[in-house]
Amino acid sequence: MSARVWVEAIELLGPGLPDWEAACAVLAGNQPYAPAPVELPVPLRLSPAERRRAIPSVRLALAVAEGAVAKSGHDPASLPAVFAASGADGETIGAVLAALTLPSREVSPTRFHNSVHNAASGYWSLAAGCRAPAASLSAYDASFAAGLLEAGVQAMCGGFPVLLVAYDLPYPEPLHAVRPIGACFGVALVLNPARTDRAIADLRLDMASARPATSCADAGLEQIRRGNPAARALPLLAAIAARATAAIHLDFAAAALEIGVAPC
Repeated sequence: MSARVWVEAIELLGPGLPDWEAACAVLAGNQPYAPAPVELPVPLRLSPAERRRAIPSVRLALAVAEGAVAKSGHDPASLPAVFAASGADGETIGAVLAALTLPSREVSPTRFHNSVHNAASGYWSLAAGCRAPAASLSAYDASFAAGLLEAGVQAMCGGFPVLLVAYDLPYPEPLHAVRPIGACFGVALVLNPARTDRAIADLRLDMASARPATSCADAGLEQIRRGNPAARALPLLAAIAARATAAIHLDFAAAALEIGVAPC
């Protein structure tokens, strides 16, 4: 399957990368990368009750989704979305599993509804008042590549813009020992099947035979890329930030997703 789409807006949040505008100089190689803690903003679009129940993965996903949609100029209430994450919220899953080891086996209803993989997309629908379709998918370490392909194909076949949100956070112990994920990272892109005056990059997506994944030139960024499935997006984001024409390869199971990037 192949698709051609235009990127209209980007938002990201990761260690030392507080937003797209601040990250551009670092990703383009014009400013040194400096690690810094990630601060998850309060999701103000949610009602106070929903805000209190919002778990870290939801706060991360909503932060980048809100930023990208605001920059795109599209109405969030009518924008279809694809949410991609390698797993559900680690803290919540850990708490649910711990509760099941107790004699009472009582799981908090809030914990339970936050444990499902589509929790972030559900909160987004509430926050944005969105009635458009929202898909949630997982493909282990290839989750960003799978989400990008899904969103690109949806946009191309449907003829409408699509929001892509990819996010992953570390798991607590003992889950971290068997599924280590580095610092949290989230990214959102608004993809349009037609070129508009808001377009910042032209993407051509194609499946290809397996080959080495494109890496980051900066050692610090490469550590983030390797440590977080959502951060596999970093080489693509670097090419867009540098306004470069490039071919980016992302691991995709036994194959690769080839992304032809050109500036607008």
